[in-house]
Amino acid sequence: MPDIPKAEILESVAFADVREAANRLAGVANRTPAHTSRTLDSMLGAEAWCKCENFQRVGAFKFRGAYNAIATLDEESKRRGVLTYSSGNHAQGIALAGRLLGVPTTIIMPTDAPPVKIEATRGYLGTGSEVVLYDRNETTREELGERMSRERGLTVIPPYDHPKVIAGQGTVAKELVEQMAETAGGPPDLLFVCCGGGGLLSGCAIATKALAPRCRVVGVEPAEADDATRSFRTGKLHTVHNPPTIADGARTPSLGRFTFPLVREHVNDMMTVSEAEIATATLFAMERMKIVIEPSGALALAGALQLANGRPDEIRGKRVGIVISGGNVDLSIIPELRRLAGET
Repeated sequence: MPDIPKAEILESVAFADVREAANRLAGVANRTPAHTSRTLDSMLGAEAWCKCENFQRVGAFKFRGAYNAIATLDEESKRRGVLTYSSGNHAQGIALAGRLLGVPTTIIMPTDAPPVKIEATRGYLGTGSEVVLYDRNETTREELGERMSRERGLTVIPPYDHPKVIAGQGTVAKELVEQMAETAGGPPDLLFVCCGGGGLLSGCAIATKALAPRCRVVGVEPAEADDATRSFRTGKLHTVHNPPTIADGARTPSLGRFTFPLVREHVNDMMTVSEAEIATATLFAMERMKIVIEPSGALALAGALQLANGRPDEIRGKRVGIVISGGNVDLSIIPELRRLAGET
């Protein structure tokens, strides 16, 4: 792909784009609740609102960006169809968005993806759409995607590194800031957002800085997959390869050519959390808050709890926003979560 000047990238997603995405998603995406917990408030020494994207369509925030990206295509591109590669929530988001908009979708997934995710994606497909399985040992999803998109004339919508996807994900924070202004007496002072490829984080940071300029936006990723944190600190793009974290949605190799500069421009800080902290936060949400979330969806919650335990003065007494990014958890991992949390 050709290089894009940094200035052009920074102008590629503005709050106006997030606002337009919100208009497209109105009545289509769920306006997910912002849950509170007295127990959580006590643990943080703060007032917290958890934006529950586990109640979003397809069970994760990914539907927002997928729908916005497809909806903004020209009619010829919609007729030809779109292609993406994902083994998780983005695959399901593209499948459902394509069906709702009447756009054929081709979704590339690895043969070793969890069968439940493959079947869930197939269940969302519309007319003229398909899941294409590939062997990781024979090719990469990017190589296969490039070849198929070229041969079939399909528009590629990647999982996170796309301006319209980023703008769609930014509607999460737009809603949360508005909800907190209505119920919390003001916008958040701190906002914790999980980070994989940076689409959700960069979009949320753009929206938050427009609506609540004094709010500090903190990205949270696994310590085992700390490429974004290292990239943020050094200004140089770092990568990881299939990192061994239970937060499978954060196993992305690196920030993208759009998300890297956008994260550095709009995010205040990055932090990492251990596997034990991720597991503890996931179990806390299930057992005490009564919401089912996946480990990737618990990253921001784990970050808030770590800050409260390690540097309490930075969170005490503040209004805190926490993005719970998704709830597509395989319940068979609960014993592993308990082991990582030190409960067994």
